[in-house]
Amino acid sequence: MTARKGHIAEFPPTDLSPAELRFKQEVADYLDERLPVGGYRRSLGIAALVDAKFSADLGARGLIGMYLPAEYGGSGKTAVDRLVVAEELLARGAPVGYHWIADRQMGPSILANGTDAQRGEFLPRIASGELSFSIGMSEPDAGSDLAALRTKAVRDGDDWVVSGSKIWTSGAATATHVLAAVRTGPGKRDGITQFIIDLHRPGVRVAPIEFIDGTRDFCEVHFDDMRVPDDCRLGAVGQGWTQNTGELALERGGVDRWMSLMPLLDEWSGRCDRSDRAAMEYLSAVCWGLRGLSLSIARQVDSGHSPVVEAALVKELGTTFEQECLRFLSDAFGGTPKPDAADEYEALLAKALLIAPSWTIRGGTNEVLRTIVAKDIRS
Repeated sequence: MTARKGHIAEFPPTDLSPAELRFKQEVADYLDERLPVGGYRRSLGIAALVDAKFSADLGARGLIGMYLPAEYGGSGKTAVDRLVVAEELLARGAPVGYHWIADRQMGPSILANGTDAQRGEFLPRIASGELSFSIGMSEPDAGSDLAALRTKAVRDGDDWVVSGSKIWTSGAATATHVLAAVRTGPGKRDGITQFIIDLHRPGVRVAPIEFIDGTRDFCEVHFDDMRVPDDCRLGAVGQGWTQNTGELALERGGVDRWMSLMPLLDEWSGRCDRSDRAAMEYLSAVCWGLRGLSLSIARQVDSGHSPVVEAALVKELGTTFEQECLRFLSDAFGGTPKPDAADEYEALLAKALLIAPSWTIRGGTNEVLRTIVAKDIRS
């Protein structure tokens, strides 16, 4: 994909074609059957429950890795097709935690940067829902500054010896692999390389971190002088920064950055009274606008562009919107929701109040995102 530099963010207007609308209805019909109301526990966005069986079922229907060529287990569909599936899943609070990261960005990155052997090994298993990936970027004391990472890999014959730690590695305790960015040279950015690491290899330790809501999805991952074959390196040595930047366009610009509360908003729309009508109309209008921006980004990806700045804008707008939604929902509830409430709506609202601050941090803080936009405008 080509990145466009020195431009003001562009969002060409677009809409779903008749064929895409038919596909959307097919997906909705299947999910209505596979996830009947009351037949599963709803989740909030991509911080979802892990259900490997559900992921495998989606893979069997061709709803994971759709953008991959048929030779690698995909169906050769588009980023727009994936957006259609993503919004149907997130609207229902589906348990997508097992496959989401692998489907969203690891598949496209391996397709773009991997060797033929890597594509043949990993992509069919991503498309089937067999593999689960976590992202090895954040590190202790490095915060949101990827270029400050200190985990290093030193070449030793046909292997690399990796030492260091990653933190806030979502899903590492249940994932099969991590795509880790590590330092292989002195250059701040051109000294970073990516490796596909099996989390069950000798020398890897995964330590779950208990979050404020009692879940243990966040993890710390330690590499204790572990040996990684060179054929696990993704892309050229020193290209990790560039590759990671391309992944962030996929990570930040999608509907998953503003649909975390959709199951709650949907239920509130049926519970709210006339006094809440203005708020519901406002939130609906903003949702529709954000959906148009995400759809425009997906079209740009399908056209071969890497809309990094546009994705940063959508992520900033989307997570700000999610915090605003939560304020409306909390005010309308009129009390303190209990996490152990029998009413699923109340329990989910309580969970959202606890974990929502993390939504604005994951994938880049608002300050980082605004800096990306400002630098692009100045250039």
